[in-house]
Amino acid sequence: MPDQAATLSIILPAKNEAAALPALLEKLRALYPDAELMVVDDGSTDGTAAVSKKHGVRLVTHPYSMGNGAAIKSGAREAHGEILVLMDADGQHDPGDIRALLDKLESGYDMIVGARHNSSQASLGRSLANGFYNRLSSWIVGHRIADLTSGFRAVRARRFREFLHLLPNTFSYPTTITMAFFRAGYRVGYVPITAHKRIGTSHIRPLHDGMRFVLIIFKIGTLYSPLKIFLPISLVFFMTSLCYYLYTFLTEHRFTNMSALLFITSVLIFLIGLVSEQITNLLFMRQQH
Repeated sequence: MPDQAATLSIILPAKNEAAALPALLEKLRALYPDAELMVVDDGSTDGTAAVSKKHGVRLVTHPYSMGNGAAIKSGAREAHGEILVLMDADGQHDPGDIRALLDKLESGYDMIVGARHNSSQASLGRSLANGFYNRLSSWIVGHRIADLTSGFRAVRARRFREFLHLLPNTFSYPTTITMAFFRAGYRVGYVPITAHKRIGTSHIRPLHDGMRFVLIIFKIGTLYSPLKIFLPISLVFFMTSLCYYLYTFLTEHRFTNMSALLFITSVLIFLIGLVSEQITNLLFMRQQH
């Protein structure tokens, strides 16, 4: 791997993580003494900033809490490294796993994600929810996504910055960047990791943020592959109209207004998806140039 000082930035978004940061920063500095260590303090009200300054890392400060995704974007804009390692500051991610991410990244990938074992999930509910997100997003992008919501990843900075304008300011940035990379044709790989129990209180609200994850999956799906969303809906309306027509034909011997409405709706939804697909292709071509 090339010289770390020129190529590697480790970004830690942090909100009230003063309890976990000292041990984490010491481990990171011991393992990667020449890397750029950056803590993005997202409006913390504890000693997060003071701990970061004490350990001599680069500190980026938000005057108020803007969200985990906003912290990641701030760090990506400020980082000097050609390779970014993004990891949580709450003690869940083991700095020893970074080497596996970097080694696989160097074998020809654009982003490597630390995929958590099922035993690493915070609860059974979170495990089931993440499994659902993984399957839904895999269907939309047409590739297997092993861990959609993992915040532990190594990525080439120039690729990552292409999608900063798409990233939300909340916890769902991993969802967006993973699906965007797959749809853009960039190479994404996975390395199995074990996530530890976090130090402190989680900032995630399961129901609220869970719905947000689902909405973002569909948002990226309609942005990069609209027909994946519109075509199944169109088929549902078409099959409903066909079944209803057969029923009314057999019972009333006529083609009803409701059958016509359902059929027209299915055609309109399909055409909207088709036009959206063409617009997406044009936008994607512009982005590549």
